[in-house]
Amino acid sequence: MRGTGREREEQRQDPEPADDPHRPSIGAGSCVHNGARYLHRVTRAFVGLGSNLGDREATLRQALDLLAREPGVELRRVSTFRETEPVGFLDQPRFLNAAAEVETELPATELLARLLDVERRLGRVRGGPRFGPRTIDLDLLLYGEETIRERGLTVPHPRLHERRFALEPLAELDPDLELPGRGPIQLLLAGLD
Repeated sequence: MRGTGREREEQRQDPEPADDPHRPSIGAGSCVHNGARYLHRVTRAFVGLGSNLGDREATLRQALDLLAREPGVELRRVSTFRETEPVGFLDQPRFLNAAAEVETELPATELLARLLDVERRLGRVRGGPRFGPRTIDLDLLLYGEETIRERGLTVPHPRLHERRFALEPLAELDPDLELPGRGPIQLLLAGLD
C-alpha cells in the first residue's frame, strides 16, 4: 500500500530525499524499440542500511549516494539514522541503522546484486561471525508486495517482522506499510513491546 503522503515534521540527521527536479522519475520513462513504445515496470522497494565499524554515518551516506547512482534505481526517501544495539552477536559496537525507499525497474535478484556490489565497493568483507561487525550492511527488506523465496533471496527479509531496528525506519517512511504475509507494520511494532 502507498503511504498517505502526509509530511512529518521531525529532527533529521539524514540526507535529503532524492527529489532532484532535474532528474526524471524512472516511472515516467519509456523506451522505443523498433518503432514500438514500452513502459518500464517500476516497483517500490525498501532497503535496510546498517554500519557499526569506522565512520558509520559517512559510510551510510556513501552507500546511499552509490545506490542513487545505480541505473534503474531511484532513491525516493531516507529515514532518520538511528543508533541501535547489536542483535544476535552482542560483543560488538552499536549500529547506525536506517531504511531507504527506492523505485526500481530492476527485478529483485538484480537489485540485490547491486546492493551486494555497493557493499563490496565500500569494503564489506564477508566471512566473520554471523550478525557480527560490518562496515556496511544493505538488506532488501521489501520488494513491492511480493513474497520471494529463491536461493540467496528471501523477501520480505526473513527476520524483518521481529527487528525493531528495521521496522521503525520503515514505519517512519510509510506508517501504513504492510508486510506481505505478516500484516500492518504498526501492529508488528506494537507486538514487539
